[in-house]
Amino acid sequence: MPDGVRHRRWHDRHRLWAVLAVLAALAIAGGSLTPGDEMPSQIPWDKANHFLGYAGLAGLMGLAGVRPPWAFLAATLYGIAIEYLQISVPGRSGGDWFDILANGLGAATASLLWGWRTARRRE
Repeated sequence: MPDGVRHRRWHDRHRLWAVLAVLAALAIAGGSLTPGDEMPSQIPWDKANHFLGYAGLAGLMGLAGVRPPWAFLAATLYGIAIEYLQISVPGRSGGDWFDILANGLGAATASLLWGWRTARRRE
């Protein structure tokens, strides 16, 4: 396969992953900014949901071509912003430091794994 075709296919995949990352960010915002009375009364594994959601977001950003430190930073800052936006949502407390920690740990895990995978591919 010629290099130009290979590069174009990789670029097209980057676009796909970027679209999926944006959709994931919108899904996170939708779930996080839903008023409390519209949420299920018990959401099991709340912190695990935060961890997995932001790990997925950072992972998709990595697949979209964002370097791991930037993917971590963007996902973590997005998580902090969402937490503080929740303060104004009826029935939601928002600003929960343990949620922010779970978001950051998920983003960090995905970013570290993606960085490790990328470094191994270069060897």
